[in-house]
Amino acid sequence: MFNFADLWEQIAREYPDADAVGDSENIRSWAEFDDRSGRLASALSAAGVGHDAKVALYLYNGNEYLEAQFASFKTRSVPCNVNYRYLVNELVYLLTNADAKAIFFDSTLVDRVLEAARQCPDLTVLVQVGGEITPEAAAAGVVAFEQLIADNEPLEPMERAADDLWFLYTGGTTGNPKAVMWPHSGMVAAMNTYFAALKLPMPNNVEEAMVAVRTNHTKSRTQRMLAAAPLMHGTSGITALHTLSLGGYVDCLGERNFDADELWSHVQERRLTFLTVVGDAFCRPMLEALDRAKDTGSPYDLSSLYQVMSSGVIWSKELKQRLLEYRDCTLVDSLGSSEGVGFASNITRKEDSAKLKTAKFAAGENTIVITDDGRKVEPGSDEIGKLALTGSIPLGYYKDQVKTDETFPEYFGKRWSIPGDYATINADGTINLLGRGSVSINSGGEKIYPEEVEEAVKTHPDILDCNAVGVPDEKWGQAVVAVVKMHDGAAADDGAIIEHVKNTIARYKAPKHLVRVDDFARSTNGKSDYKWAKATAYEALGFEQ
Repeated sequence: MFNFADLWEQIAREYPDADAVGDSENIRSWAEFDDRSGRLASALSAAGVGHDAKVALYLYNGNEYLEAQFASFKTRSVPCNVNYRYLVNELVYLLTNADAKAIFFDSTLVDRVLEAARQCPDLTVLVQVGGEITPEAAAAGVVAFEQLIADNEPLEPMERAADDLWFLYTGGTTGNPKAVMWPHSGMVAAMNTYFAALKLPMPNNVEEAMVAVRTNHTKSRTQRMLAAAPLMHGTSGITALHTLSLGGYVDCLGERNFDADELWSHVQERRLTFLTVVGDAFCRPMLEALDRAKDTGSPYDLSSLYQVMSSGVIWSKELKQRLLEYRDCTLVDSLGSSEGVGFASNITRKEDSAKLKTAKFAAGENTIVITDDGRKVEPGSDEIGKLALTGSIPLGYYKDQVKTDETFPEYFGKRWSIPGDYATINADGTINLLGRGSVSINSGGEKIYPEEVEEAVKTHPDILDCNAVGVPDEKWGQAVVAVVKMHDGAAADDGAIIEHVKNTIARYKAPKHLVRVDDFARSTNGKSDYKWAKATAYEALGFEQ
């Protein structure tokens, strides 16, 4: 295998004028992408950020995210995604856990970064994207992204290795974020379906990988991807790595909040071929925008679009069918996780949309279902087990051997990735996804850990006890609900409590609803009784279990 930087530098040499990355302001060629990333790499290298050093990307979607990531690859350092919604305490935890030496951050997040930097003495390189550098930031050593590019010459290529790392931080289901350690070789190996589609073998080196790149360019089949979902999540983050490694183009939207009209404008104007979205949360406003455009007599031109991929949250059959009415393309509903790519998928075109079923997937070639006691579930048995993937999987979690051993155990002489999704497998090999056996809440593709929400709610002086659970939500898949017991005589209204939580943890983790109870149930060992809490929330809000 090979290192991403080695391949991308070769693509830039052979196709310097081809589009590489773009956002609402600029489209940059492969030559520009390589040059700008090389200049950033020089600055990182001069600051001692080299092999295995961790580089945090606290950024919104944009060219700068991809350039900073490429710069990290060039120096053999390890880029780490950071959720831009994180507040100071969450940011400090991740930077400390990662042993981060450098951080690239958006100018609107500077106050959080300055506060976090005071608590993270190992963080020595602070690079701001956009905005003016304030005197306080300058005093703390913050430098401007574009100034680094202007002040440095591109770093000379160096000898790199296929086992250099890429970190994908996941909220997971067990509390604090954990870094999934992906070697470049593992992420390249996860591209097997791309090479198979081109009828090419898996490449062992850069020259063999360039065969696929040249094939795409020669036949004008270069992928033009829109990262509609955040690059700091696996759905767009992993797919962007793969798109660039095939010599393609990655496009980003400019608005901080998802704008479906902007999405379709980019598809139309930039002739985009491939979208990454997050289920119904994205697809519903996308359809509403298409409806509005049609009703006003100015429909969007979708003729370039051939594939839409979703991962991370439910994508209902009804919305898939509606989208296919507008454009007969391939819809890929991918069942994956930070811990593995290609567990299962549901691939649909217009001609077979009538057979669609929500949350039913075809198992990947390296996927089985394993019972809690380590037996392989026989297809058609209706026995419940956990999805397990072998083959191209990560090394484990950074600095967490116990969780690594739990999630990546050995069975039948092979190592498996078992993040915790329960399922049954049908006689025809299709998977019926049942969901995580844990109590994590999946809202808009974000995994939210209930205990963190509960602790934030309980910091409000009027709250005595709390359980956080998820309930169905048309837009986000699930919405957070706090089941709470108040102190006697408490007077705070729901809005005040929810706002308090939003000022304590990232806003997307805050409950959408509060359900107040007089008697709070806990199990005999004092642990939260989530079964009771969920039933209580469902009943109070009118949902059927």
